[in-house]
Amino acid sequence: MLPAGWLFPGQDPANPITTRQLSRVVEAAAEVAGLTKRVSPHTLRHSFATHLLEDGVDIRVIQVLLGHAKLDNTALYTRVATKVVRTVTSPLDKITAQIGAHSLSIATPSTGAPIEEGPSPGG
Repeated sequence: MLPAGWLFPGQDPANPITTRQLSRVVEAAAEVAGLTKRVSPHTLRHSFATHLLEDGVDIRVIQVLLGHAKLDNTALYTRVATKVVRTVTSPLDKITAQIGAHSLSIATPSTGAPIEEGPSPGG
Protein backbone atom coordinates (compact mmCIF):
# COMPACT_ATOMS: atom_id res chain seq x y z
CA MET A 1 0.00 0.00 0.00
CA LEU A 2 1.22 3.47 -0.85
CA PRO A 3 1.39 6.11 1.91
CA ALA A 4 -1.60 7.89 0.36
CA GLY A 5 -3.58 4.67 -0.19
CA TRP A 6 -3.82 1.96 -2.81
CA LEU A 7 -2.68 2.65 -6.37
CA PHE A 8 -5.92 0.99 -7.50
CA PRO A 9 -8.39 1.31 -4.63
CA GLY A 10 -11.51 -0.83 -4.56
CA GLN A 11 -15.05 0.25 -3.75
CA ASP A 12 -13.84 0.51 -0.18
CA PRO A 13 -10.72 2.73 -0.42
CA ALA A 14 -9.18 0.78 2.46
CA ASN A 15 -8.92 -2.27 0.15
CA PRO A 16 -7.36 -2.70 -3.29
CA ILE A 17 -9.41 -3.35 -6.41
CA THR A 18 -10.29 -7.04 -6.85
CA THR A 19 -8.99 -9.06 -9.77
CA ARG A 20 -12.55 -9.37 -11.08
CA GLN A 21 -13.06 -5.57 -10.93
CA LEU A 22 -9.77 -5.09 -12.80
CA SER A 23 -10.83 -7.57 -15.47
CA ARG A 24 -14.12 -5.73 -15.94
CA VAL A 25 -12.32 -2.40 -16.32
CA VAL A 26 -9.94 -3.85 -18.93
CA GLU A 27 -12.80 -5.50 -20.85
CA ALA A 28 -14.80 -2.25 -20.82
CA ALA A 29 -11.78 -0.26 -22.06
CA ALA A 30 -11.25 -2.77 -24.88
CA GLU A 31 -14.88 -2.45 -25.90
CA VAL A 32 -14.68 1.36 -25.93
CA ALA A 33 -11.48 1.11 -28.00
CA GLY A 34 -13.25 -1.13 -30.51
CA LEU A 35 -11.00 -4.14 -29.92
CA THR A 36 -12.53 -7.39 -31.08
CA LYS A 37 -9.93 -9.73 -29.57
CA ARG A 38 -10.36 -10.94 -26.02
CA VAL A 39 -8.20 -8.94 -23.61
CA SER A 40 -7.29 -9.35 -19.97
CA PRO A 41 -4.97 -7.74 -17.43
CA HIS A 42 -2.42 -10.35 -18.55
CA THR A 43 -2.69 -8.98 -22.09
CA LEU A 44 -1.66 -5.57 -20.76
CA ARG A 45 1.27 -7.10 -18.90
CA HIS A 46 2.41 -8.94 -22.02
CA SER A 47 2.03 -5.81 -24.17
CA PHE A 48 4.00 -3.75 -21.65
CA ALA A 49 6.88 -6.22 -21.74
CA THR A 50 6.81 -6.48 -25.54
CA HIS A 51 6.88 -2.68 -26.01
CA LEU A 52 9.81 -2.39 -23.62
CA LEU A 53 11.68 -5.08 -25.54
CA GLU A 54 10.92 -3.41 -28.88
CA ASP A 55 12.18 -0.10 -27.48
CA GLY A 56 15.51 -1.74 -26.72
CA VAL A 57 15.16 -2.13 -22.95
CA ASP A 58 17.48 -4.87 -21.70
CA ILE A 59 15.59 -8.08 -21.01
CA ARG A 60 17.12 -8.25 -17.51
CA VAL A 61 15.49 -4.89 -16.69
CA ILE A 62 12.17 -6.26 -17.96
CA GLN A 63 12.72 -9.33 -15.78
CA VAL A 64 12.98 -7.13 -12.68
CA LEU A 65 9.96 -5.01 -13.66
CA LEU A 66 7.83 -8.13 -14.13
CA GLY A 67 9.10 -9.68 -10.89
CA HIS A 68 10.41 -12.85 -12.50
CA ALA A 69 12.98 -14.87 -10.57
CA LYS A 70 14.27 -16.60 -13.72
CA LEU A 71 15.27 -14.93 -16.97
CA ASP A 72 13.83 -17.94 -18.81
CA ASN A 73 10.34 -16.92 -17.64
CA THR A 74 10.81 -13.41 -19.01
CA ALA A 75 12.14 -14.70 -22.32
CA LEU A 76 9.07 -16.92 -22.73
CA TYR A 77 6.75 -14.21 -21.50
CA THR A 78 7.87 -11.51 -23.90
CA ARG A 79 8.23 -13.89 -26.86
CA VAL A 80 10.07 -12.44 -29.83
CA ALA A 81 9.05 -8.92 -30.71
CA THR A 82 8.47 -8.65 -34.47
CA LYS A 83 9.94 -5.15 -34.66
CA VAL A 84 13.19 -6.47 -33.18
CA VAL A 85 13.27 -9.41 -35.59
CA ARG A 86 12.86 -7.05 -38.56
CA THR A 87 15.96 -5.08 -37.53
CA VAL A 88 18.24 -8.14 -37.58
CA THR A 89 20.48 -8.25 -40.65
CA SER A 90 21.15 -11.69 -42.05
CA PRO A 91 24.86 -12.60 -42.27
CA LEU A 92 24.20 -13.49 -45.94
CA ASP A 93 22.84 -9.98 -46.56
CA LYS A 94 25.97 -8.51 -44.95
CA ILE A 95 28.25 -10.56 -47.21
CA THR A 96 26.19 -9.68 -50.28
CA ALA A 97 26.41 -5.98 -49.41
CA GLN A 98 30.19 -6.24 -48.97
CA ILE A 99 30.59 -8.02 -52.31
CA GLY A 100 28.37 -5.42 -54.00
CA ALA A 101 30.38 -2.57 -52.48
CA HIS A 102 33.63 -4.24 -53.59
CA SER A 103 32.31 -4.64 -57.17
CA LEU A 104 31.37 -0.98 -57.29
CA SER A 105 34.79 0.09 -56.08
CA ILE A 106 36.55 -1.74 -58.92
CA ALA A 107 34.20 -0.50 -61.67
CA THR A 108 35.45 2.07 -64.17
CA PRO A 109 34.06 5.56 -63.50
CA SER A 110 32.99 6.20 -67.10
CA THR A 111 31.12 3.01 -68.00
CA GLY A 112 30.50 1.32 -64.68
CA ALA A 113 31.85 -1.89 -66.22
CA PRO A 114 34.10 -4.05 -64.08
CA ILE A 115 37.81 -3.62 -64.60
CA GLU A 116 39.50 -6.78 -65.81
CA GLU A 117 42.06 -7.76 -63.26
CA GLY A 118 45.22 -9.23 -64.72
CA PRO A 119 47.59 -11.61 -63.01
CA SER A 120 48.96 -10.28 -59.77
CA PRO A 121 52.53 -8.98 -59.80
CA GLY A 122 54.96 -11.66 -58.89
CA GLY A 123 52.46 -14.47 -59.32
